[in-house]
Formats: sequence, C-alpha cells, structure tokens
Amino acid sequence: MRYQKHTMLKEIGEEGQQKLLSSSVLIVGVGGLGCPIALYLTAAGVGRIGLIDEDVVSLSNLQRQILYTENDIANSKVECAKKKLQLQSAHTRIDAYNLRLTAQNAKEIIALYDIVVDGCDNFATRYLINDTCVALGKPYVYGAIGEFTGQVSVFNYLGGADYRFLFPDEKTLTHKIQKEQGVMGVVPGVVGSIEAAEVIKMLTHCGNVLRNQLFTIDLLTMESALYRIKED
Repeated sequence: MRYQKHTMLKEIGEEGQQKLLSSSVLIVGVGGLGCPIALYLTAAGVGRIGLIDEDVVSLSNLQRQILYTENDIANSKVECAKKKLQLQSAHTRIDAYNLRLTAQNAKEIIALYDIVVDGCDNFATRYLINDTCVALGKPYVYGAIGEFTGQVSVFNYLGGADYRFLFPDEKTLTHKIQKEQGVMGVVPGVVGSIEAAEVIKMLTHCGNVLRNQLFTIDLLTMESALYRIKED
C-alpha cells in the first residue's frame, strides 16, 4: 500500500490519510522553500496542490531548488515542478499558476484551497497572503530563511495570531531594501520540510501545531528555539 507508513501511525491512520487525499494546499513560490514543501506534500498524498510562481529556472537556483535540473533552465518553474510532481504521484491534481500572486487575483486563487503555505521571499507577498487568508478564514503556514537560519509559524489557525501580530510594521518592512544574500543549500530543505509537517499535522489533526508560536533554527550551531508569540 502506497501510504502504509502513514496509516501505521496511530496519530494518522486510515482516517487521517483519507483527510490528506481529500485536502487541497496552495504553495506560493516554488523556489528553495517551495520545492521541498511540494515534494513532501505530494508524497504524503495531499489530493490537490496549487503552485504559483511567475519565475523561470536559472542556473543559480540548482544549488538549493531540488525539483529542477540543468535541462529546466529558462523554463517556467511551475510547469517544470508540475511535471516532476506528476511523475511522483499521477493521481494528485497539480494546478500550475505561472503568474505572480497579486491583490487582484489572491482572493480568487486562495479561496480554492484549504491551507496556504509560504514559499516566497518578500514581505509584500507575505502581507498579501496573510490578509487574504484572514478574510477567507484560511490557515497560513509561514516560513523564512537567512544564510544559515530559518523560522516557521502557523498563522490564522483556530483563532490564533496572524502575520501582522508578529510583524506589525508593514510600511518599514515592505520599503526596506532587501540585499541579496547567500544561503546554505540545505537550509530551505530543512525549513520547507518543517512547513510541510505543519500542513500534514493540521490536515490530519495530529500533534501540536505551531499556532501562536515561532520556531527558529540555526544550522551553523544546531541551536533551535520555540517562542510563544501570543497567549490564548
């Protein structure tokens, strides 16, 4: 059985696996974070996955964006990702949106999915995701990375905090010049995998979700921390 290792877990079981198969997830950005998120959610059996990204594959992506190969350079990320993911699971519905998430299309697209997962790399898109999820009552799984570090949280889940609670100063953050920086290739793999785990936990109703909490990790020191960002 394809999902035997899931169904053997008492926290997931047959019922939880059926919930995954009948669920839908939108991944915003199919880069360093989005690639492992998409791979693990497809492998886990999520029935419908949306991928939204207007970018094309470049040579410098290959150090960390594990869905792509040299043959994909200059091609649409979402189309390349869709082909790879369909080879992994032919019965999973993969929706490819070769465009940018904007104020004009966000509500229409996000409304189609149960959960939205952050694979993007800028503050403006994160505020847009958050505000649309709040308006539609959708959970938002947040992830961000630095050179050797990453952080994950779950916003707007069961009445929990949203992104603006943790980052209230939209004007400063969205107008701040973001300097290009390096990143160790495995960092988005670790952080994206944690984001995927949060999605699976929410959909199967198992474990402790990072609601009102911020998880951080530094892969140089292997130090991690869990911060409470809002009391119930």
